[in-house]
Amino acid sequence: MIFLNHLRELLINCLKEGDFLRVKAVIMDEKAISRAITRISNEIIERNKGVKDVVIVGIKTRGVPFAKRLADKIAEIEGIRVPDYHLDITLYRDDLKEIDYMPQVNEEFTGIIDNKIVVLADDVIFTGRTVRAALDALIHKGRPKKVQLAVLVDRGHREFPIRPDYIGKNVPTSKSEIIGVEFVETDEIDEVVIKER
Repeated sequence: MIFLNHLRELLINCLKEGDFLRVKAVIMDEKAISRAITRISNEIIERNKGVKDVVIVGIKTRGVPFAKRLADKIAEIEGIRVPDYHLDITLYRDDLKEIDYMPQVNEEFTGIIDNKIVVLADDVIFTGRTVRAALDALIHKGRPKKVQLAVLVDRGHREFPIRPDYIGKNVPTSKSEIIGVEFVETDEIDEVVIKER
């Protein structure tokens, strides 16, 4: 009986939050994600003529495992471990209605980015608003030499003039569709899916 009550409560909460989305298609499996990470890692190395002064900053939540995987793959290829950090942009989002103080980046960010080539990593780019917030957050933490953007999936529909430097996969979508990126570290599976209501 306790299990049924818990299941009922879970279903009600999911209905309230609109979590019932139908998976329309799996567009990347574990191997496709791995290949994209390998390709992006090689592109980062090539574009920057090595990895001197390169740091990778993952945007919370799923940009963090993506950044770590990029750093791991670069270390495997180059034999040099580039630092990977994570960045919480919550207080820099433009959809927070009222903030009566100067927002601060989550204290977890301890990276040194002054005069570094910062590769911002995120799972999906859509409107560009998350990346805009991440740029604001980065500027409060230091003065990078250069900022580049790596995304696993570019789904289009930009509202800001922001374009990734490194893209795992371009996926044309309608505005009503949702791209779901899942990593083992956060979701116990590696896949990218298109969902619809």
